[in-house]
Amino acid sequence: MSADVTPLGVFEEQVLVAVLRTRDEAYGMTVRRELERVTARDVAIGAVYATLDRLEAKRLVTSRRTHGAGPSRRLFSLSPAGARALAETRAMRERLWHGVDLRGLAALASA
Repeated sequence: MSADVTPLGVFEEQVLVAVLRTRDEAYGMTVRRELERVTARDVAIGAVYATLDRLEAKRLVTSRRTHGAGPSRRLFSLSPAGARALAETRAMRERLWHGVDLRGLAALASA
């Protein structure tokens, strides 16, 4: 991992991937729904917004207010630094898993 990139936490990584997946609809609630759909877990909206705020403070996402028929909403997008952090985190995770005997892991899990 590059010295200037801090590894992401698991939920930070999931939120960033959900922002990528939802693209032009990356509002807090949409990000939450995507996380719940893909992970099959309940996700608190407060946790999503707290994480998005933290990621914005780290300059890993940016946000802008949108104005439509309803109330204004914040649309999030990945920043170049966020893309680097996400790529580095994935590469680090893949290096960590390299050489792990997945059949042995599956046997342990079913024991």
